[in-house]
Amino acid sequence: MKLVIIDYGAGNIKSIQFACKRLGYDAVLSNNIETIKSADKIIFPGVGEASYAMKMLKNNNLDILIPKLKQPVLGICLGMQLMCLHTDEGNTKGLGIFKTKVKRFNSNMKVPQMGWNTIYNLKSELFKNINENEYLYLVHSYYAENCREAVSTTKYQLEYASALQKNNFYGVQFHPEKSSEAGEQIIKNFIEL
Repeated sequence: MKLVIIDYGAGNIKSIQFACKRLGYDAVLSNNIETIKSADKIIFPGVGEASYAMKMLKNNNLDILIPKLKQPVLGICLGMQLMCLHTDEGNTKGLGIFKTKVKRFNSNMKVPQMGWNTIYNLKSELFKNINENEYLYLVHSYYAENCREAVSTTKYQLEYASALQKNNFYGVQFHPEKSSEAGEQIIKNFIEL
């Protein structure tokens, strides 16, 4: 099993690598196109600002590579948001994998949403052995609008897509690597797809 975490300068990579290690998998960090193409499973992480992150992807031609990948790809947090059509953060065009837009939470509530919140309406093999209304850890000021590709929902100010799936592409807004046993189960489910 060759597991690759895309390393393009967006934070949070080490905690994902450690979570994989706890599950018994060695994940390679790489921005090399051939290394990524040869992987069995790919994790596309991200913590940071969308327009800067997209610039980093473009610098390595990863913006062209990622939408063409045929193996399972898991976008986490900003990684998932960049897989959408567009994000309001930095008015950034996304990779267009998921046909939804990323909007900013309005300012009449605490932003970012930070802490534990529930996911429900679970509709993916990613959530095998995960209960409806499971608590997972989130930190974000932007959210993916609900759409056909939503495979879990969360409520904060409004209902939004906390996970997306289309063909071999999966995206989660929450941080499974920081979400205790449930989060590790989701990473395990992805690796074992």
